[in-house]
Amino acid sequence: MKSTEAWEVWFDQNKEEMIQTADDIFRHPELSGQEIYSSGRLAAFLEKQGFSIQWKIAGFETAFIAQWGSSKPVIGYLAEYDALPGLGQEPVWECRTDGGPGHGCGHNLLGTACAAAACALKAQMEAAGVEGTIRVYGCPAEEIVIGKIKMNEAGVFDDLSAAVTWHPFDRNRVSYDIWQAQDVKNYAFYGTAAHAAKHPELGRSALDAAELMNVGVNYLREHVAEDVRMHYTYTNTDGPANIVPDYASTNYFIRSGRRDRTEDASRRVDDCARGAALMTGTRVEIELVTSNREMKVNRALAELFYEAMEQIPLPEHTEEELEFARKISEAAGFQNNGVYFTGLEPLEEEPVLLNIGTDVSDVSHTVPTVMLSAAVMCKGTPLHHWTTTAQAGMSIGQKGMLYVAECMALGGWMLMREPGRLEQVWRDFRDDKAGK
Repeated sequence: MKSTEAWEVWFDQNKEEMIQTADDIFRHPELSGQEIYSSGRLAAFLEKQGFSIQWKIAGFETAFIAQWGSSKPVIGYLAEYDALPGLGQEPVWECRTDGGPGHGCGHNLLGTACAAAACALKAQMEAAGVEGTIRVYGCPAEEIVIGKIKMNEAGVFDDLSAAVTWHPFDRNRVSYDIWQAQDVKNYAFYGTAAHAAKHPELGRSALDAAELMNVGVNYLREHVAEDVRMHYTYTNTDGPANIVPDYASTNYFIRSGRRDRTEDASRRVDDCARGAALMTGTRVEIELVTSNREMKVNRALAELFYEAMEQIPLPEHTEEELEFARKISEAAGFQNNGVYFTGLEPLEEEPVLLNIGTDVSDVSHTVPTVMLSAAVMCKGTPLHHWTTTAQAGMSIGQKGMLYVAECMALGGWMLMREPGRLEQVWRDFRDDKAGK
């Protein structure tokens, strides 16, 4: 009979508390930078398990570092807990939104699993008498792509041996992905108000400028690399039609798989804004809200955590959970052909370009970083959607969370007990930095 490891015992003993923690954060959703309850709940969980807590990291009220140990190596788990606006949803298969914030990206599961992995790794190290340091970084404001960027600039990740995190998805895998480099910008146009019928010649329409800018960007799409994405929305459209608008504003996300391509597209979008202002006799102000680099993958780290994922049994879903998946798939029109959950996917030979951005990417340029994915939702579920929120608040999401927490704990233990593999992780990291 296989002997039971200390980390496995920890999960057996703390499974219900993990579920309660995730559920509590689910039922207290908070927007980016406002995660007072969520961060406090996660920190309390860690403090109870013997971690010391340091608050107000990098100027964020809701950022913390939980630490156990004081020697090398240092493994850091990157936890998130912010919710999304307008995605409040009961954990039921039909759309039942309440208009408030909700965990439409599953961050109630994300932060809890990272904390649990750290606690289980601590139990294993204590039982084996292995020295090292474990940290959990409570990272706010991921949804607005700010938290880890500011924390990284403050140097809080600099002494890590490796950074570990995961993201909720509809499949189980090591995320060997290049998440996109992004610029997030606001464009504010200022014109001159006038009566639109009696004295149109006196008006200079800020709204015209915003619209012309967007027309220019839409023509620009033909002349950028295939992986470049440019999305916009109007953020101010108030006022009656019989007054020439003296103010209009837009928000843009500009991204690609490489930082240099993102910067090139971003400059050209700025030129579209300036040209639109010139055409309309208005003035434009350009604000860079945040900016991040593309993800840097690490082959040795990805292979190690894939080995860990292979050793952890996949979740088994009940008939009730499969029926929930069927109903929510039907309600939302998912194209999954009745296949709701699948096994562990193979590790790709080459990095995969992923058309999503995250502030984790900046950490990956500072220290070796790995991200896992776990199926906390049925196949076809999109992120930032009410169906994600629904599944993040019930047993389907919780089972995926428990699975990936074990994977991250085991991967962390493999790094701690096999120093040679950690050395290879750093060789890969340095070679990549050097362009080898």
